[in-house]
Amino acid sequence: MRAVWFERFGPADEVLTVGDLPDPVPEAGEVLVRLHASGVNPSDVKLRAGARAGAVMGWPRIVPHSDGAGVIEAVGGGVDPARIGERVWIWNGGWQRQYGTAAERIALPAEQAVRLPDGTGFAEGACLGIPAMTAWRAVFADGPVAGKTVLVTGGAGTVGRYACQMARLGGARVIATVSSAEKAAHSTAAEWINYRDTDVVQAVNDMTRGEGVDRIVEVDFAAGQTAALALLKPGGVIATYASASQMQPRLDFYPLMFRNITLRMILVYLLDPETRRQGEAQLTEWLEAGALSHAVVPGGDLADCASAHRMVEAGNKLGTVVLEVA
Repeated sequence: MRAVWFERFGPADEVLTVGDLPDPVPEAGEVLVRLHASGVNPSDVKLRAGARAGAVMGWPRIVPHSDGAGVIEAVGGGVDPARIGERVWIWNGGWQRQYGTAAERIALPAEQAVRLPDGTGFAEGACLGIPAMTAWRAVFADGPVAGKTVLVTGGAGTVGRYACQMARLGGARVIATVSSAEKAAHSTAAEWINYRDTDVVQAVNDMTRGEGVDRIVEVDFAAGQTAALALLKPGGVIATYASASQMQPRLDFYPLMFRNITLRMILVYLLDPETRRQGEAQLTEWLEAGALSHAVVPGGDLADCASAHRMVEAGNKLGTVVLEVA
């Protein structure tokens, strides 16, 4: 099969190799998926770069990327043969595994290949594992949002854009922060604030008549903590999935405690099975109803993997970079 791999950490142009590897064979409990699309997420880029503290190569050769979509073409022992031919999207394809989705085929546990509704394309399916599931967890981890006000920071980001849609679908009022009118339109949020030229706290208070918000989906905990303290109602929730501006932020413990605030950290790779099944079911329902829009940024094919990684690193794309595999 055609695949992309690296044998050491480093810049994409220097370490990513495109070539042929043996086709994987599904073991018991696994499915073999013929991939049509591979999503490129920031975590994939950081893994290849060795950007995490204490990063070590777990294997002498790694095929990157956790997200993807394709068709099951074989199954291992114990897996229903009726799944052969099923369209699926993949989660955790490259999480703590040697062989991810930057390849024509992948063998992985059957539960990690989720049915993809016929109305959703493979490129869109390659956006679901990390961005969409992170958004779903951030919005709904602490219960329904009907009748609540949800602030989504970074509403034009890959997670934020899904979070805006999902919170609205859940019956919430959604306010997003963005950095331009173009990004506001991309975010899908009906109400938005340009954080570059507007005081977010004042603007949200004006929009909510001083009541504030019930939940915040936070793209940068360190940068947003002060605003969150000013805006959250007592008993509110900060659901955060990153803190890029400061990896070890100072925690305002007592101000948070005395407002009974829940601080929820989201790492989508570690969702427990029951929670993940709930998220998969909800995504399937929305996809079948055509209720979600997706932002796919074409990244080329496997031969263009290095340039796709550079696009993600540049940080100015609007959407998820997706490689067309076949």
